[in-house]
This record gives sequence, structure tokens and C-alpha cells, in this order.
Amino acid sequence: MESPDSTCQRNIKKGRYYPIISQSPVRAALDPLFDRAGRVRVSLRSSLPTPAATLDPLFDRASKIEVWEGGEEEEGMRGRAAVVVLGDIGRCPRMQYHALSLSKQAGLEVDVVAFSGTEPHVALLEDPNIHLHLMKSPFPAGLPRVLYLLLLPFKVIIQLVTLLWVLLRQIPAPDLYLVQNPPSIPTLMVVKWSCWIRKASFIIDWHNFGYTLLGLNLGSSHPLVKIHFWYEQRYGKMADGYLCVTKAMQHELSQNWGIKATVVYDRSPEFFRPITLQEKHDLLTRLHEQLTRPLGSEDYCREDSADQSGYLDYEHDSISTNGDKSVENGGLVGGDHILPNVDYTILTSHTMVESVEGDLAEIMEGDMYSYRDGRPALIVSSTSWTADEDFSILLEAALMYDRRVSAILGESDSVFEKEANQDKVKPRLSSLFPRLLIIVTGKGPMRSLYEDRIRKLRLRRVAFRTMWVSAEDYPLLLGSADLGVSLHTSSSGLDLPMKVVDMFGCGLPVCAASYSCIGELVLDRQNGLLFSSSSELADQFLDLFRGFPTTSNLLSALKEGALALGSSGRWSDEWAENVLPLIRKGSKKRGRNGR
Repeated sequence: MESPDSTCQRNIKKGRYYPIISQSPVRAALDPLFDRAGRVRVSLRSSLPTPAATLDPLFDRASKIEVWEGGEEEEGMRGRAAVVVLGDIGRCPRMQYHALSLSKQAGLEVDVVAFSGTEPHVALLEDPNIHLHLMKSPFPAGLPRVLYLLLLPFKVIIQLVTLLWVLLRQIPAPDLYLVQNPPSIPTLMVVKWSCWIRKASFIIDWHNFGYTLLGLNLGSSHPLVKIHFWYEQRYGKMADGYLCVTKAMQHELSQNWGIKATVVYDRSPEFFRPITLQEKHDLLTRLHEQLTRPLGSEDYCREDSADQSGYLDYEHDSISTNGDKSVENGGLVGGDHILPNVDYTILTSHTMVESVEGDLAEIMEGDMYSYRDGRPALIVSSTSWTADEDFSILLEAALMYDRRVSAILGESDSVFEKEANQDKVKPRLSSLFPRLLIIVTGKGPMRSLYEDRIRKLRLRRVAFRTMWVSAEDYPLLLGSADLGVSLHTSSSGLDLPMKVVDMFGCGLPVCAASYSCIGELVLDRQNGLLFSSSSELADQFLDLFRGFPTTSNLLSALKEGALALGSSGRWSDEWAENVLPLIRKGSKKRGRNGR
């Protein structure tokens, strides 16, 4: 009859960490191997605090553990995954999050195969289990249509050869490939070939449909679009598992493509969060040069417009101690010499006060962060500057807001220079609606076109800034804003804007363009507002910012709703529930097929 010890050892070698261990005499020796969830915690024999001879059968000749996390894999197998993106990895946050989760939550080595360009998040770069294999894009984006069509066959051939070489020769054989779609050509075909050769599993994450994106440029009836549709349907059905971003897309794949996909909603990771006033000040200090660089001759936010805007008027800010004691630029308060050091951003101020002597030392020493009086409302919009987002809607809404507020205040539309200070005549009315600072982040082919349009606008109360911020600063920018704007409408009408998910993670409410499935994310008048035209968006600006920042009740209510949704579930939770089972299933298949 088999002893309890040998039964326990055999079960662990097969990846079965069951309660039988608690009845075994070797329980004390086994415990250091596992964490509370029953997952392998140490991988080397030498890592055990008290080596026991009874555990020797659990290790191979190299003294490495022979069991795997969760008990799903076969003994002796090393887990590895390849994340494939035929695009700039720095601009594919969802695939970056997949890579991080494969490393941290599934415990796998991860090879990321993608195009170079924008630097990915620092968490990806610093993870020792993630290995980047970056390719160069064969042709630049934004080519004229005729040239694009002429070069398209060569582009596909170059991408096919390059991708095939990297997947079969440059990276170690993975247990599974996780692929973003679109782009579909030639990604789906090449990865399927690689799966056949390397006996790996194949998982497609459907973000959208490639043929609908191509249709934006060529028209839905173009022969190339029809060919793309046939190709995408054919190879899209050849995977072992499927993920998608909305229930609407899940229904489309099921009904018209014969594909059973699991919905994995975009969720913001933990670094998208509400931030402190100090963090806002530090970020705006770093961005000061970009924020005060005018985009138009009549820009209220430029540094040389301090007298008109009041936001850069440093001379009249003062520090208050006990109500009747104040100091400007250094002075005497109650016999003590106060040394104030104040620095400003467009929205905030930071006062550093040091008391040299006297009883005020405890009161005055330290840092104080605050919002500046009369600060503008900060709006952030992120865009890829492509045809599937009509940026002109935001430009027209900003112009309408500017004109409507001027009409409410009784301002004339005559020469700007003569009217710049007219709002001082009606201080009660002028405080009803703030100036707007609209920051638009992103890279894309149509950016310069819209920047030229912005420069031609004569906006008195609205200023635009276009910029690209780092992956580390982007969450901080969202956390500093008062409102987000999403212009995304989707080429298929079946995907959701991930930018809105990130905004909710920071507690930032959103005005979003309305389309078929946006209601899966933005709940009208709960965590945001939906608009269908520039006029409607301008009306929403007026409703949200009336009485800003003290009495804008609707904006405050939407912030609470955004924060509630953003904190209700994080990416790691969504991934563990919906993706990890597919990953384990794929690794199990790889173990059966062998190497």
C-alpha cells in the first residue's frame, strides 16, 4: 500500500496541491514551497529554509521545482507566451497590460513582438520576465492614398517575412500566442503558421474589425475591403481562444462569424487613480513650457498675456497666516522675518514658507499647495488624429462656448485687444463661466492640419494645447483635469474608447460622442454625458462649468459616478476572471503537444 508521503509527492509532481497535504507528515516541509493560494513560491531546492530528504523527488537534477502554478501544467515545462502587435507597442496600452498580466498573474516569460516607435510604460521595461522584440515599420504613416495603394503589396510582403522570421527564429518557442486584431494582414496568417510549426496555442484579442478601418480610407465597397473581410473571417476562426472588448462585438462575432468570444472589458490599471494637489502641481510645473506656448496669436494662456488672463499675474498673490497677517514677497509679521518662496503653474500655487525666529515658526514653516483663484477649467482629450475621430466637433464646440459666454457677459465681438478686459466690468457675471484650457494628447497624421485650424480661431476664453506626454505622466494629466472629452465613434460601432476607461480610473467624468455601444461604458448623467453634435457639446460645457469651481453641481455628481466605476474593478481583476482560464487552457494544450 502506498504511503501518505509518496502519495503527497506524486500529487504535487502532477501539479495537484490538494488538502491531502494537510494530512501528510511532510506538511511542515512542504509549506515553504507554496503561498497561501497554493501556488509555487520557490523554484530552487536551495531556496528552502529547511531542506528535507522527503522533498527530493519534487526537484529535477538541476534542483528546479518540477511543478507549476495552479497545478495545470505538465511537469518539467517552462511557461512562455508571445504577445504579437503589428503596431507601435507604446500606443497599444491594452496589449501592454496583457503582457504585464501574463508575467505577474500567470507567471510566464513573455516575448512582446511589435513595432518600435513610442516608448512603452516603464513597468513593461522594468519587468525582468518581459522581453521586447521591436521591428521597424516598413513605411511611414499618413501616405497619400495613391501612394498607399501602390506600396500596399510591398508593405504586406515585408511585414510577412519580418514577422515570420521573428516568430520562428528570434524568439524561443512559446506555449501560446496572444495577438491583437486589427491589424489583421498578415498577422493572423503568420501567427497561425507559427502555431502549426511550434505546436502552440493561438488566442485572438478582437479590438475592432480590420476591414472596417480599411473602409474608412477606401470606402466600404472597395475590392480590397471585400478581400480583407474574407481574409479576416477565414483566419479569425482559426484560433483556440477569443477575447473581445464589448458585448456588442461578442454578439457580432457569434451571430455572423461563428466565433465564441469572451468579453474582457478594458479596465484601468492601478496607476490610473485620483492624485493629490502636490502631484498636480509637480506635473504642471514639468509641463509649464508646453502649457504657456501659444497656439494662436490671441491665446489667453501664453506667458506674455498675464495682464489679460490674471493666471500668470504673480505680483498680487500673497500668503495669509492668521487672517490679518499677510506678507508679500517677504516681510515682517509680528516682528518675525518671513521668507516666502512661491512658485506657480497655470492652475496651482506652491508656497514654501520658512520662519527664521519667533513664535510663528510652527505655524509658518512647511509647504502649502492650493488652486489659484480664477483658474481655468482643464479639459483633456486623447486622440489618434485619424479619420475615425472627428476633431472638428471639439473645435466648433469650443468656438460656440467662447461666443455664448461672451454673449452672456455682454461682450462685443469686435477687436480682441479692445475688449480683452471688458469682463472686469461685470465681475459677478464673469465668474459664472471659467476660461477653458483644452489639452489634446496623441500622435497621428492629421495633427498638423487641425493645429493650423486652431491657430486661425479667435478665441477669447478658450486655449488649446496639443502635446504628447509620457506613459508615466499621462495618468497624472488625467488626474489633474476637470473633464475628459472622447470623440471616438468606432469604424465598426462595436468597440469602446479605452481613453474613457483610463479617465474613469482617475475619477474624471467624460463627455463622449454617442454611438451604438457606448452605453456599455458611459452612463448618461451618471458618470458622463453623451453628445451627437458640436452644439450639444458646447451646451454641455455651459451646464457643467456654470459656477466653476465652487457651485458646479452637475460636474461634481459626474465625478462621483466616474470614480465609483473606475474603482469598482481594475484590470488585474478582469484579467484574472476572464483571461487567465484561457491562458491555462492554452498552456495545457502546449504541454500535451510537447516541444
